[in-house]
Formats: sequence, C-alpha cells, structure tokens
Amino acid sequence: MKLSEIDRTNYESFRFWTPVTIRYSDQDSMGHVNNCAYAAYAEAGRTMFLGGLLDSEMHPSIDFILASVKIDYLKEIYYPGSVNIGTRILKLGTKSMTLGTGMFLDGEAVAIAESVNLFFDMRIRKTIPIPDDIRAQLEADPMQEVCAP
Repeated sequence: MKLSEIDRTNYESFRFWTPVTIRYSDQDSMGHVNNCAYAAYAEAGRTMFLGGLLDSEMHPSIDFILASVKIDYLKEIYYPGSVNIGTRILKLGTKSMTLGTGMFLDGEAVAIAESVNLFFDMRIRKTIPIPDDIRAQLEADPMQEVCAP
C-alpha cells in the first residue's frame, strides 16, 4: 500500500498523537464544534509533529511553510471533551511533504485532514529541497513512532 492510500479514519494508522481539549469557544451557534476549530486541531497536531524535525544547529535558517490544507468533516462533536489528533507522513516530494491527519473522539474518526508543507529557507525566502538527514528520518519512520510523545 502506498503511503498516500493510508486510511486516516483508522486509529491504528497513527502512532504520533496530540491530545487537544475542546474549548467552550470552539462551539458555534448550532451548538457543535465549528469547522474552524477542526482546522486549529489539525494545526496543533501538525506543529507538534513537525516541531521535532528541525535541529536549529544543523538547519539554522530552515522552517516549514504551509501550502495547503484540506479537511473532511465526518461527525459532529460537542463541548466538553477532548480529541486525539493523529499525524503522519503521506508523501514526500522534492521540497514538500504531505501530512495526513486523523481526528478522533473516543477512538472514532470525526474528521480527517491533509496538508502540504514546504521546506523554506528563511534567509533567502525560498523553498528548498528536503535536507537529506530529514528525508532519511521521515522515510525510515513516516509515523514518527520514535518521536511520539
């Protein structure tokens, strides 16, 4: 199976988890969690997943920029509670990586997301190829089991 064909609605497809507490302010006038909150949940998972990849000593001017995000909403959720955000690699490009996200409440998928992140050199303000050491790490461990909290 290709990484891009991973079932993001399956809890077992993930090893890197970020717990997120549903806030009262995440609700909308319909009484359920608003779509914008799901984007923030995906962001929390994405930033935690990416946070451990770059070593500021080895890659002092490299960061990530977000190129796109797509979210599929599967089920309503409500305050109070917490969701577990699973994050993993779906695809590695030359300068980009596609992350897959599954959002789960009590083990059931409530939303899935996909984001494309570009490697970016802050000094020259341009995208750059994925550094070899990071590519090797992501190819060896696309679920980041070694780095999982």
